[in-house]
Amino acid sequence: MTAVWQWIKSNKIISVLLVIVIFLLFKKSAPVSPVSFSAFDQGLTLSKSAASGGMAAESVAPPTAVNRTTPADSSQGRMTIANSYLSLLVKNVEAAQRLVVKKTQELGGFMVYSSLNNPTENTNANITVRLPSQKLDQALTYFKSLSIKVVAENLTGEDVTDQYSNIQARLDTLNKTKTVFEAMLDKATTVTDILNVQREILNLQDQIDAQIGQKKYLEQNATMSKITVYLSTDELSLPYAPLESWRPQLILKEAVRSLIANLRWLAGSLIWLGVYSVIWLPALLIFLLVKKRFIKRAS
Repeated sequence: MTAVWQWIKSNKIISVLLVIVIFLLFKKSAPVSPVSFSAFDQGLTLSKSAASGGMAAESVAPPTAVNRTTPADSSQGRMTIANSYLSLLVKNVEAAQRLVVKKTQELGGFMVYSSLNNPTENTNANITVRLPSQKLDQALTYFKSLSIKVVAENLTGEDVTDQYSNIQARLDTLNKTKTVFEAMLDKATTVTDILNVQREILNLQDQIDAQIGQKKYLEQNATMSKITVYLSTDELSLPYAPLESWRPQLILKEAVRSLIANLRWLAGSLIWLGVYSVIWLPALLIFLLVKKRFIKRAS
């Protein structure tokens, strides 16, 4: 115990800074991302000239928080991410696909993904768009009006308010801790001290950037709803199966398609057989001649 007090007396500034850092880390009740303090583990010491400078660690004031309106302030203080899925039976898939993109752009949104499969037979498409959340109902109503039948509709919402608040709490703590290390960097005089503190600052900045990225991701998803639309001329091709599983007209359509596919396979096989006849036909003739001679000799 005596050795600890002697170390504290000989390293007063470091002791005060340690107390401040620990206080800042445990001040927030929300979980905080781990912050590395390897600079202290490696025995960071400030020179006597810096210690005699008289600048106390308490004089480093944390940055003042700026009040701003975020998406978490809307909808009675809750932040939600809305995702919608539509399965639509349409007459013309390509035309409906173009109209979906056009309407999305008119509402201030944009296309994220689009695909068109089998454009000559049983056409189906998949398109994902993002648009302002306040235009979600308007967009869904228009998209459904393009269809003959709405096979399935699914709207999901995810409350990310707590996640968003936790990210903000982590950012506040990380920024305050970074401020403390920046003050330590100004007082460091040896190369070892400077390098150790700079490494800690870079590590904190990486964590800050990661939290800012997550925060922006939640904000963008909360303000821009995602709609995924499945389009097809055949109800069975949609990702959501219809309630009436047995329908004679669809079975007939599938049977005709199967017959056409088998006829195409047979025609293709005959073509391959004809092309390779230059090989198998002479081989067959030689085999028949040899067999005929053996039969004559045997008789």
